[in-house]
Amino acid sequence: MEMLIPHRLTTLGHPQRLALFRLLMRRYPDRLPAGEIAEALGVKANTLSNYLSALMQAGLITQHRDGRSLLYAIELGAVRETFDFLLHDCCRGRPDICAPISPLPGEAPAPAPEAGHKYNVLFICTGNSARSIFAETLLRDRAGNRFNAYSAGTRPHSSLNPLALEVMKAHGHDVSTLRAKNVAEVSGPGAPRFDFVFTVCNQAANEACPAWEGQPVSGHWGVPDPVKAEGSPAERRLAFHAAYGALKRRIDAFAALPFEALDRIGLQSAVDRIGRDDPPPEKDPS
Repeated sequence: MEMLIPHRLTTLGHPQRLALFRLLMRRYPDRLPAGEIAEALGVKANTLSNYLSALMQAGLITQHRDGRSLLYAIELGAVRETFDFLLHDCCRGRPDICAPISPLPGEAPAPAPEAGHKYNVLFICTGNSARSIFAETLLRDRAGNRFNAYSAGTRPHSSLNPLALEVMKAHGHDVSTLRAKNVAEVSGPGAPRFDFVFTVCNQAANEACPAWEGQPVSGHWGVPDPVKAEGSPAERRLAFHAAYGALKRRIDAFAALPFEALDRIGLQSAVDRIGRDDPPPEKDPS
């Protein structure tokens, strides 16, 4: 293993390879096609191929074939192995030098929720005109007694999509107070301290968002963009209803989680499963 560590660190010493590694870490456990990675990083296909090859040779990422597509993901075992070496071998396990899990500089760890605690949940998309607005509205209306729901966009539109408003009205939601918001409104001094932060579109998930205070549990619940749907008006409306339905299923599964019985790792695993639309594990009958 010690022979691999210098190779991995050298590989990550290249700025663009490090950017690729960070992108796949943000998107873990997702597997991304090369085209999406190239678009997110703004690199040419042949250049990206070289970066991917270097990271695979270092054992930091894996390649999977899905039909005609090649998908790439973090090899988490190798990443943990590398971090463990730096933390436990180089630091000799001294928490005063480099603790395995530490808050950001000047930041205290999030306290354990008290009884009756309302969780702050943020949904992020690029335009904040449809999908993230759906998620915010669904969580507020279906479980607002236990959650404070927010949404924002990395590059928000000036107004909400008319078809998104139509779908929400059809499902009985009050849309009078909804508006598109920039992520800057919900980050920095004075912003809520979020317990959960979810991205609901790939483009926002691929961007380097702010480092959220309190280290919230994060997840990616990607849903196809209904705004880009083509075809007849009926077909376009169907795309918005499909996005609404997909988010409703995830919101319902999220709200049903036994929060008080799960630690941070358990919560992270649960929100990752919801993002993949996997069913929750069966309860032990004993």
